[in-house]
Amino acid sequence: MGGFSIWHWLVLLAIVALVFGTKKIRNIGSDLGSAVKGFKEGMKDPNAKETEPTETPRVATGETIDVTAKEKSGTTH
Repeated sequence: MGGFSIWHWLVLLAIVALVFGTKKIRNIGSDLGSAVKGFKEGMKDPNAKETEPTETPRVATGETIDVTAKEKSGTTH
């Protein structure tokens, strides 16, 4: 009652490939890989700083920002 040898695993793999087909097995593998990737992305710390900026800085685009506009409008949040 020892472990399975390499020949047992090869026969089992051949039977699974015959039953499900290689295309379905490949799809299951890619679905599992994308699920693991999504899980890793979800586990990242949302407060951690990103290495790349998500938005182009306004200085680089040539736009100017008028900071005093909010102060003059008199609206408070």
